[in-house]
Amino acid sequence: MNRLTRFVINWVAAFGLALFLCSAAIAQTETVFDAWSELATRAEKVIEAGRADDASLEVLRRDLASYRTQFQTAQTENQDRIATTQSQIDALGDVPPEDTEPQVIATRRAELSAQMANLRAPVLRAEEAYTQADGLIREIDGLIRERQADKLLELGPTPLNPANWPNAVQSLINTAGTLWAELSTAWQSDIKRQEMRSQIPLIIGLLALAVVLVARGRHWVMKLGERLRGLTRRGTGVWRLFISLGRILLPLAGLIMVVSAATTTGLFGTHWAPVLVAIPGLGAVFLVARWLAEETFAADASVATIHLNDGRRIEARAYMNVLGFLMVARGALSMLEEISHYSTTTTSVLDFPILAASGLILFRLGQILASIGVGDREDEGFPGTANDGSNFRVTLAHFVGRALMVVAVVGVLMSAVGYSNAGTSLVYPTVLTLFLMAILMVIQRFINDLYQLATGRDPRDVQSLIPVLAGFGQVLLAIPVLALLWGARVADLTELWTRFRDGFQLGDSRISPTDFLTFAVIFALGYGLTRLFQGSLRSSVLPRTKLDTGGQDAVVAGVGYLGISLAALVAITSTGLDLSSLAIVAGALSVGIGFGLQNIVQNFVSGVILLIERPISQGDWIEVGSHMGIVKDISVRSTRIETFDRTDVIIPNGDFISGTVTNYTRGNTIGRVLIKVGVAYGSDTRRVQEILQRIARETDYVLASPEPSVILAGFGADSLDFEIRAVLHDVNKKLTVLSEVNHEIARRFAEEGIEIPFAQRDVWLRNPETLHPTATPPQSAETETTVSQSAPDIKDTGGNA
Repeated sequence: MNRLTRFVINWVAAFGLALFLCSAAIAQTETVFDAWSELATRAEKVIEAGRADDASLEVLRRDLASYRTQFQTAQTENQDRIATTQSQIDALGDVPPEDTEPQVIATRRAELSAQMANLRAPVLRAEEAYTQADGLIREIDGLIRERQADKLLELGPTPLNPANWPNAVQSLINTAGTLWAELSTAWQSDIKRQEMRSQIPLIIGLLALAVVLVARGRHWVMKLGERLRGLTRRGTGVWRLFISLGRILLPLAGLIMVVSAATTTGLFGTHWAPVLVAIPGLGAVFLVARWLAEETFAADASVATIHLNDGRRIEARAYMNVLGFLMVARGALSMLEEISHYSTTTTSVLDFPILAASGLILFRLGQILASIGVGDREDEGFPGTANDGSNFRVTLAHFVGRALMVVAVVGVLMSAVGYSNAGTSLVYPTVLTLFLMAILMVIQRFINDLYQLATGRDPRDVQSLIPVLAGFGQVLLAIPVLALLWGARVADLTELWTRFRDGFQLGDSRISPTDFLTFAVIFALGYGLTRLFQGSLRSSVLPRTKLDTGGQDAVVAGVGYLGISLAALVAITSTGLDLSSLAIVAGALSVGIGFGLQNIVQNFVSGVILLIERPISQGDWIEVGSHMGIVKDISVRSTRIETFDRTDVIIPNGDFISGTVTNYTRGNTIGRVLIKVGVAYGSDTRRVQEILQRIARETDYVLASPEPSVILAGFGADSLDFEIRAVLHDVNKKLTVLSEVNHEIARRFAEEGIEIPFAQRDVWLRNPETLHPTATPPQSAETETTVSQSAPDIKDTGGNA
């Protein structure tokens, strides 16, 4: 067998395998779509008939949602191949007029078009099936919601009708009789008693341990908490909360052991099974409610999550405990209804006392919450007072309190009229919402204690952002739970999550939360690498170059802007967002920039020019307009200078480009100082010039070349004016040099007897007789006296000068 033959055989085998795999995939796809067609047809018939119960509709919806997910995934198949084929078609250009395109190009265009059609066919089919599945799911959701609304507004018999009470009481007695009869029958069985006797040691042990845990577990936990509080202060809140959970866990373990002991006896049959299963759950409800009452309205005001005075706190804690007991009673009634299948009338009659008591407790709790801050003393640290610093909690408490009162009244009245479903759907979710809010407050307090334990900082500090973000996060996580409490279906939440995960359409691209996460991760990575590279340049590379500090800052800033821009572009491209689809938006933004943002753009461009040309650098002593100071930072929008009064001035970069800027230290720190001094007339000018020349030469920071000069500047009104002109090698020492030279001038002039004059004044007094009213007035009608004296001899009388 030669090579050509082996090649042909291998090629045929590979082609056959590929053909087989394609056929298998097509067959599998056809099988999926056949099954889907059958399910869709059945769903349409069920929806059209409208007779299926809610449970059957939920199962059907779940199946439809599963297929919808498959079809959504199928829409993204062959995307790379489709994009490549489309690029090939685009490379051939537009279709020219008839009979003008070369045959080779026309044939290739037809082949690519057929290939594109074959690639798009499964995608189009998946899109059509996805649309059908989504529509059927919407119809099922609408049907279920319509049924829920009808049931909620259904008018039944009023529980206040005495005619319905005997049947309700009798139904309750019958249920108790059924349970007792089953237990009695089991006790009369010798086999059951024999089995129980064989398990007596285990039963007694479980019951004894249960009694100890239920009776003493709470006491042990409280003792441990008190001992911990005496041992340590830091982190007490964290450990106290963990220990307080023992008040739930230990008694609950005792209840579970009681149920285990009862099950071990073998005397409890099928009717008792739901009771035994429900006991731990009902016990957990009561224990959690009691724990929340003690944490929210604790006896110790310092650990209570809601601060009230002692009387209100004790009352509120008692009300929370009663609400927990009423929720247990409501659960027990539901359990008995499951055993005996009560009628709607019986259920409404038996449930109304529980609902009315719950409404009464809610109303009273609402009154307590609505009165928070009224009459409370500021020194007790109540929310909203001076110690709290914010009225938000008080406002929220007042709102919740009024809402509780309204719900209590409306819910009980609706149930009393006959709208039992509406009343129960209003009161009981409100109670559970109240418990949920208490849980959130306890968790927030735990977060604050944990933050204080980890950082040692007060979480109420304005700089403590982490506890605030944690509280916001737990509120977001509590929203789905709150929706379920108020009657939302799990399918509603999953549908919302599906819609959220699918994202939204932006141009030709679909943006999903995954895209946002991808963008955030890639941009954060690019940003981190940019900052790392900037740090390397600043500390390792640039100090070894000949660039000055300003140039180094400009390079680092330019690298930062370039790196962040590249990181943003790469992150946007990685999400699959087509930037060309934003051309219209960019055009509109350019118009807005041209009119409304022109100053910002001007400052930005000016900042880029400053970083490139570097007429000023960090550390320069500059004067811009009326501001003088040292340049501290140059950004793309503004420049920050620190004045000599140690105040920061933010100057827009446009002022540096369009205005006049004086840079005293640009390139070097050499600068000139000009010192003026006057001497009295009659002084030896040559001697004065010689003294001043010597003083200037002997002063620090004054350059010898060029040599300082002294000139007789002119003849002033009161003195001979001299000027010292000296060049300093560090102009930043200008004030120091000026002060030292003046001190030396004063000392040397005093030694040489050279007088530094002061200004002369001529004072004219009109009507001097007014200064001495008892003196004889002058003969003339008006007398003018001229007094000439030196300035130090003139005393300002504040009078009629």
